[in-house]
Amino acid sequence: MKLKGAKVLITGGSEGIGYGIAAALVAKGAQVAIMGRDQTKLDAAAEKLGVSGIQGDVTVEADAEAAVRQFVSEFGGIDILVNNAGFGYFAPLVDLDKEKFEAVFATNVTGAMLMGREAARHFVKQESGTLINISSTSGLSGGKTSSAYSGSKFALRGMTECWRAELRPHNVRVMLVNPSEVQTEFFAKVGMPQQQSPKKLRAEEIAAAIVGALEIDDRGFIPEFSVFATNPF
Repeated sequence: MKLKGAKVLITGGSEGIGYGIAAALVAKGAQVAIMGRDQTKLDAAAEKLGVSGIQGDVTVEADAEAAVRQFVSEFGGIDILVNNAGFGYFAPLVDLDKEKFEAVFATNVTGAMLMGREAARHFVKQESGTLINISSTSGLSGGKTSSAYSGSKFALRGMTECWRAELRPHNVRVMLVNPSEVQTEFFAKVGMPQQQSPKKLRAEEIAAAIVGALEIDDRGFIPEFSVFATNPF
């Protein structure tokens, strides 16, 4: 598809991978809005990127509905939704906290569903659109202490396959992106150390891969792909 003029809504766009995707798409001439919960952080990111900011929590149904409605009203439609909002929680099974576990699924799974549902309603009507879910290589292989995060990403992968089957007859492309370790604030937020390295992935690499996938002619698409650092060690 041609990205110049494309109307793109990105959840979790105030920082990290979402911010990187927004910057890359703006550089391609797309019309972009980012969605986030923190109004102050959202405003700062939107101003720096030169895009619109839509405040809302993807886990709240009314917010998801309002966000897509506001976007469509402002831009006159929607061509691409990037479901990027997400976070992690890590603990051994014997120590799992029910509320924290459910909070991860609320954002990473239910939130993605709510936003995807609202965008898909427009995509089906217009017989076109692209829906991108940002997952993780943790959604391909589980590991110690990752019940909540990996579990949510496995669920997101399953939903993506369902949506792809439903929406392809309406000319809607549904993609899943699995980044491996990316140098963002993700690890700091969950209290885990991350060794910074010029050899590890940045948000820019994930964004570049997504841009490339989007620019394939609409008659084709990449259903799923993973992005790894060549040699992070």
